[in-house]
Amino acid sequence: MTAVLEVLVWWAALTGIWLVLISTVDPLELLVGSASALAAAMLARAGRRAVADR
Repeated sequence: MTAVLEVLVWWAALTGIWLVLISTVDPLELLVGSASALAAAMLARAGRRAVADR
C-alpha cells in the first residue's frame, strides 16, 4: 500500500506541475500529461528504491 501511495503522490505533483505549465488544457493534452506523469512517478519510485537499497 505504501508503494501505491508514493506513486500517487508523485503522480499528483507531476500532473499538477504539468497543468500549470501548459497554456490550454485540451483533453488529449490532459491524457498525455497524466500518462507521462504516471510513467515518471513509477521511475521516481524505482530510482528512490535503488538508491535506498545501497
